[in-house]
Amino acid sequence: MPVLPPFSSASSPSSDFSASPPAGSPPAGVVAALRAAGCVFAEEEAELILTGARTPRELAALVERRVAGFPLEQVLGWAGFHGLRIAVEPGVFVPRRRTEFLVDQAVARSPEASVVVDLCCGSGAVGVALAAALGPVELHAADIDPAAVRCARHNVVPRGGTVHEGDLFDALPGSLRGRVDILAANVPYVPTGEVGLLPPEARDHEPLVALDGGADGLDILRRVCAEAPDWLAPGGCLLVETSERQAPQALATFTRAGLTAHLAVSEDLSANVVTGTKA
Repeated sequence: MPVLPPFSSASSPSSDFSASPPAGSPPAGVVAALRAAGCVFAEEEAELILTGARTPRELAALVERRVAGFPLEQVLGWAGFHGLRIAVEPGVFVPRRRTEFLVDQAVARSPEASVVVDLCCGSGAVGVALAAALGPVELHAADIDPAAVRCARHNVVPRGGTVHEGDLFDALPGSLRGRVDILAANVPYVPTGEVGLLPPEARDHEPLVALDGGADGLDILRRVCAEAPDWLAPGGCLLVETSERQAPQALATFTRAGLTAHLAVSEDLSANVVTGTKA
């Protein structure tokens, strides 16, 4: 991916990016730099970056990060998710729009949920979106990655929730056993051998622990399913995003764990969500 040339006295951040553009348009230099870097929606991204920059020098720094391949959300410091603005820090998994479908499925199946757990939470986007949609809930989020935990606290704590650091259920307080109404686990599900095929934005700038799901992509899903029934309340549900190819195996794994399994698919979002309900 091309990078911006070094700024010289003749090509300073001010002269490149602060020239007055037509009303309602971002500076042409910003758009050109993003377009040269392969950003398909260069004008839209330029507008967002311009809004987040307080000075021409800061604008130049943000553009250089984007041109260097950092995800736009990490450059901006936030991602739009389920109608909310979620803080996203460098090195943290960026919430995907398709995962909004998981939130919708959870709300539809458990509209009266009072205890919500966001496992493998990353930024905490799923838990925060569930809390916003459901109203007052006891919200817990957990992740093994310290960077994700720090980021999630910025999003979850203002909602009255708690963020825990640790490996899956080991991170959760024992008092939650048998009480969880919604257990949302956006587990990593990319097969190890396919991580290298991911877009550079994900491969180079998101944590491997949030992407790599083992040989067939289902290692973490199996671990979650094995323990989930002990944590779910009667009628509580586990929801996991997976791929179309992996969905049959995921359904079978849920069933073996004693959960009543259901697959929901959104063609528009290319999203596949497996839900398992505890009797």
